[in-house]
Amino acid sequence: MFVTVKERTKEIGIRKAVGASRRAVLAQFLIESVLVCIAAGACGVAFSLGITAIINQIIPAVLATGTVLLAFGICVLVGVSFGVVPAWNAARLNPIDALRYG
Repeated sequence: MFVTVKERTKEIGIRKAVGASRRAVLAQFLIESVLVCIAAGACGVAFSLGITAIINQIIPAVLATGTVLLAFGICVLVGVSFGVVPAWNAARLNPIDALRYG
């Protein structure tokens, strides 16, 4: 997420210059972070289901629903926790400095 904020510094500056609040910028990057983690979690669950189906042909294997939900919840928690600092930094950017960047 740090790289995303760095790459989109001018975009953040433009949004803030036309009136976007700190809260709106913070929400944008937090939501983006969570959505990326949800997509990655969904890919992980699909991969796990496929591997479980293959392993189930050799030995009995069961993938419990609770385990899947726990893994998905941890994935979202990681997305929020590792997205807070970059989102906070993006929200605090000065529009003039952001437009001058790069």
